[in-house]
Amino acid sequence: MPLEELFDSLPSDWNYITLGDVCSRGGGNVQTGPFGSQLHASDYVADGIPSIMPQNIGDNRLVEDEIARIAPQDAMRLSRYRVRKGDIVYSRRGDVERRALIREREDGWLCGTGCLRVRLGEKGANPTYTYYYLGHPAVREWIVRHAHGATMPNLNTSILSALPFVLPPPIEQRAIAGVLCALDDKIELNRRMNETLEAMARALFQNRFLDVTQAALPKGWRESTVGAELVTLLGGTPSRSEPSYWQSGTIPWINSGKANEFRVTEPSEFITKAGLENSSTKLLPERTTIIAITGATLGQVSLLEIEACANQSIVGVLGSERIPNEFVYFWVKRNIEDLISWQTGGAQQHINKDNVNALRIVCPPNNVMRAYICAVRPLFDLIKNNCFESRTLAALRDALLPKLLSGELRVPSPRLRPAGVPAAAKLVEARA
Repeated sequence: MPLEELFDSLPSDWNYITLGDVCSRGGGNVQTGPFGSQLHASDYVADGIPSIMPQNIGDNRLVEDEIARIAPQDAMRLSRYRVRKGDIVYSRRGDVERRALIREREDGWLCGTGCLRVRLGEKGANPTYTYYYLGHPAVREWIVRHAHGATMPNLNTSILSALPFVLPPPIEQRAIAGVLCALDDKIELNRRMNETLEAMARALFQNRFLDVTQAALPKGWRESTVGAELVTLLGGTPSRSEPSYWQSGTIPWINSGKANEFRVTEPSEFITKAGLENSSTKLLPERTTIIAITGATLGQVSLLEIEACANQSIVGVLGSERIPNEFVYFWVKRNIEDLISWQTGGAQQHINKDNVNALRIVCPPNNVMRAYICAVRPLFDLIKNNCFESRTLAALRDALLPKLLSGELRVPSPRLRPAGVPAAAKLVEARA
């Protein structure tokens, strides 16, 4: 639905204005970050105030990994560009529809060069409601459509200020934000739990297989290669010119971008049985370790939690009864730098299946491996369950979001909710 059509059937007590008007009425504004002349490459330091760049804007949160930092004195000099809790930041270039809500722990960071800051002000719209409104598919499409530039979209304060904005009464803004935020909070909790579970499993792997082999292999252990011990499969892509390989497909198929994901729980696309049988792609079992072998994703490693085929930029390493998947996954991740050191090619570096097959691997005795799997497999299973639960919650959130933000579904006021009915129960009702 185009954004303009969203306004055709709004509830009578809802209004729409522009994002710029929402900000100015609340005492806020839409502002760009500092220009390059105000902040030079030499101003960045190893330890200081985080400076938000476009690459730090995830679609739901800020990504702090490898974030740039500036000295406290520069942060004071550029204080008008610092963010507060409740601000929303955008990238000025590239993926211009992506945004992040500033939370308590990010208060005081700098809205860096290449970013825009939306400040709603103390009397403005609810920040969390606004954040979710800006994630509406029609809103995102509007931003991309109005951004300047064909090859590299550019966003500015004028475009963002002119964005049409749906404004329910304050109590409904809070209620809508509460419903969607509850889902995102659980997704975030699952993500943090999975980080902890992965760290626990990795520590067990380190203790059982790396610490004991630092000096020499213990008695009964041996060294071999991945190719000698395990099956490796190179993916492929069915011909795009043959519709019968893709249309109405039911077999999951992934591209190399999926190797960037923590776990692979859904496919990039689906292919048909004919596509599988008439191409070089292979069906990889659940919990296969996948390695991206070329291009921008070279060296990325992930684990399939679904049965899926893959394209020719992925090699799958299948575990066995003697060397299970939970060992293979950590062994490949631990040795990926050695593996990609064999890369060749000019503009696009790559490795190949032979390189994967040549990777050295230790083979411990069966009783050592069984003890490890007994300890670590339950952790992998918990990670899998959390991933699929988050996938379900995200689908529910994405289905609810456009309905809640258009007024098609209304959130009952807490004052009207019958006594004894929990706030989280039956939160939406169809608009008559």
